[in-house]
Amino acid sequence: MKKIVIFASGSGTNAENIIKYFQSKEIGTVVAVFTNNPNAKVLERAKNFQVPTEIFNKEELYEGKILQKLNVIQPDLIVLAGFLLKLPKSMIESYLNTIINIHPALLPKYGGKGMYGMNVHKAIVENRERETGITIHFVNENYDEGNVIFQKTVPLTETDSPESVAEKIHELEQRYFPEVIENFITHNL
Repeated sequence: MKKIVIFASGSGTNAENIIKYFQSKEIGTVVAVFTNNPNAKVLERAKNFQVPTEIFNKEELYEGKILQKLNVIQPDLIVLAGFLLKLPKSMIESYLNTIINIHPALLPKYGGKGMYGMNVHKAIVENRERETGITIHFVNENYDEGNVIFQKTVPLTETDSPESVAEKIHELEQRYFPEVIENFITHNL
């Protein structure tokens, strides 16, 4: 069974969805949730499913302490699900092509530093985009520039608000993120 570690910084709805999805699968399981936010709701969600959690600060991430902890776990896949810090190069190199992220837009549009959550949805509405979507991609040293694994689009209307765009994106994330992870594990690990 493949070991999945999730990194998240916020509410953890995607993390919870992934944990629940893999509970009934024999191919993989979420073995830990790491967060840089001691107040993140993802901690509560993980504990509800008896998934061990790890809280860390930025210094521990960049000084290699989190990489050491990952090396003990030896995950087959690291999933960023609403994780807002840039990973250090040493971690990316150690887990090359086994760290994936989900982004709430169709990259390369609306990616980069500061482009997350409502910031993305506001920009999409302001620019009167006709569609948006999700991108699941490999993580490299730059924000949102890793090779694309999967994209799914959703149409927008002139009456869409940042909040309604967020709802559409959330539906796509909940539907496709666990499936794409399972497909990746099945065919690439």
